[in-house]
Amino acid sequence: MAEEVFAFKKNEKMEYRRLGRSGLRVSCLSLGGWLTLGGTVKGDPVRDIIKCAWENGVNFIDTAEEYADGQSEREIGRCVKELNIRRSDLVISTKVFWGHGESPNAIGLSRKHIIEALDASLARLQMDYVDIYFAHRPDPSVPMDEVVRAFNHCIQSGKTHYWGTSEWSALELEEAHQTCARLNLIPPIAEQTEHSLFKRDRVEGEYKPIFQRYGTSITVFSALYCGFLTGKYNSGVVPPDSRFAVHTEMDWLQSRVKHLLTSDEGKQQIEKVKKLTEIAERLGASVTQLSLAYILKMESTGTIIMGCKSPAQMLEQLGALDVLGKIDAAVVDEVEEIFQNKPPPPTSWR
Repeated sequence: MAEEVFAFKKNEKMEYRRLGRSGLRVSCLSLGGWLTLGGTVKGDPVRDIIKCAWENGVNFIDTAEEYADGQSEREIGRCVKELNIRRSDLVISTKVFWGHGESPNAIGLSRKHIIEALDASLARLQMDYVDIYFAHRPDPSVPMDEVVRAFNHCIQSGKTHYWGTSEWSALELEEAHQTCARLNLIPPIAEQTEHSLFKRDRVEGEYKPIFQRYGTSITVFSALYCGFLTGKYNSGVVPPDSRFAVHTEMDWLQSRVKHLLTSDEGKQQIEKVKKLTEIAERLGASVTQLSLAYILKMESTGTIIMGCKSPAQMLEQLGALDVLGKIDAAVVDEVEEIFQNKPPPPTSWR
């Protein structure tokens, strides 16, 4: 008797959005492996988180070759197999740039690393293909022709269906699209970058010409601004289970949170979170849910990648779906009045 497949059940509250101008549809809230899956969360709890995501309509899981030194990919692959989720129902992405080992070719976007890293990622995931393969950072040391040809090769080989970028500038994205058009190759469909109510310049400003010309979607990370938009830092005290407390090895994260907790700028931001919390409570939501829903409302947002250390944390974030319909023009005006950081239209660079 065939083993029962853990079949996909559509969540009626979930939106399934196309990434860019492709036909690929992903849940507007998705699951990420950075820091948690395979990092601070290991073993059966990883399976519980993925199971909870799947049961609530999340069909997209994002990871990278560098997350937890490859352990994120291993844990995701193991759990998908143990849960017996049909591979074709899932959208899986991984990313390439920071590889493993001391070889000079284990980092960057050379053709060699792009192709070999994908093979290594697939081995860790125990999968034949990923759906999206992201260039985790730009690599100005490699000609753009070589980069786009390598990603096109990965698609033609059947090891990925699409490719995307992460933390590229608008000029770099424009060059990639122009190069693909010139060489008649497949262009990237998505850009993965940080976007939150505290960090808006790139997505809502710099990228505007890219959206207009190419329809590029954003797979958003850090929509809660390292946890500041959950309200857990409002007292100025570091919670013992926060990323700041747990990830002491991450200098950039330590520096950012320490600055936000001790600087005048950070104190002003905490006051903004408190005011945003008042709006959220009036809407019958948490400040976490309102913060996520506000970014979800953006036309450029394909999906927001959730970092979850437990099913309970995921379920709270999924509650953002209930807030989307409550964000009307009056709420937008209130939020913009608090933050006053909506970027101006970009000046032409072409």
